[in-house]
Amino acid sequence: MKILLTGARGQLGRSLPAELGGHDVIALPHDALAIDDLAAVRAAVASHRPELVLNAAAYNQVDAAESDPDAAYRGNALGPRNLALAAAESGAAVLHVSTDYVFDGRGDRPYHEYDRPAPRSVYGASKLAGELAVRELNPRHWIVRTAWVYHEETPNFPRTMLRLAERPDPIRVVADQIGSPTYAPHLAAAIARLVATAAFGTYHLAGSGQASWHELTCALFERLGIDRRVDAVTTAEFPRPAERPRFSVLTSLQEPRIALPPWREGLDEFCARLRGPAGRSSSF
Repeated sequence: MKILLTGARGQLGRSLPAELGGHDVIALPHDALAIDDLAAVRAAVASHRPELVLNAAAYNQVDAAESDPDAAYRGNALGPRNLALAAAESGAAVLHVSTDYVFDGRGDRPYHEYDRPAPRSVYGASKLAGELAVRELNPRHWIVRTAWVYHEETPNFPRTMLRLAERPDPIRVVADQIGSPTYAPHLAAAIARLVATAAFGTYHLAGSGQASWHELTCALFERLGIDRRVDAVTTAEFPRPAERPRFSVLTSLQEPRIALPPWREGLDEFCARLRGPAGRSSSF
């Protein structure tokens, strides 16, 4: 299959080509294709003639979106709309990656694919708008919701915690937000399995199990032998412009059932790659 991949320098975009090794992947970073430019998107699809457009591009500045909603909607709604439209015009399928932020996080059980979205932030609302556009414009679509994605080569929460561990300041991490930590290569492998099916629809693909940011940090430090105290704090002690979901663990009712490994296994692999072949941690 010929696949046009957008967002090729992001956490997921870096991981997908290796997992899609049996396919012809044209990987385009943002500077090669701005997905909010419909003419550019149409030209790219017409030039490469993919059978699948796989969108791993996104505007993910959650707090900045509150003061610049236009930027969020251009990246997370207009961009997916353009890709879905151009793919449909050429007869291609589209796979769009979305987020747990489409839910309000006020429940007490994991969210499945048939739960009703109710975003509480501009970022979440823009991602939901992108989902709706993809569904409306291309019947041959997959929408993949995921959460708390991280990769060893890009900025993310675990790497931020590792940088903080090198400083003398106290480390305080929120313990009352619960989600599904997801290692990007595990997500990429699950997406590769999904595109091998003709089972279009909405899927939740995230690390199995659940953790708080505090639990994730403690597990990370333990695996890397970092002897630092991590104080558990509440969301109220760390006010941010955008509201975060309190409980946004993702689960799946969908068929075919594609389950990612437990989040702790993802963290094991992340730490092993950080250590490298010599067994020593690289700089963070």
